Amino acid sequence: MNNKIRELRLRLDITQDELARRVGVRRETIVFLEKNKYNPSLKLAYEISRVFGMTIEEVFIFEEPETS
Repeated sequence: MNNKIRELRLRLDITQDELARRVGVRRETIVFLEKNKYNPSLKLAYEISRVFGMTIEEVFIFEEPETS
């Protein structure tokens, strides 16, 4: 799952630490999310989306895995 967290965070001019504090996680979680190395829980995705004033679908891009 890809996301627009870094782009949106920079637009709001907030640090990874600030976003982490607002949604109740560690900064490392935000780092992993921005690098697409971690898929958030539905609750976390919702909290992050609320910070940006967007829907989950606007922040997170779900891509179906390719089948052979």
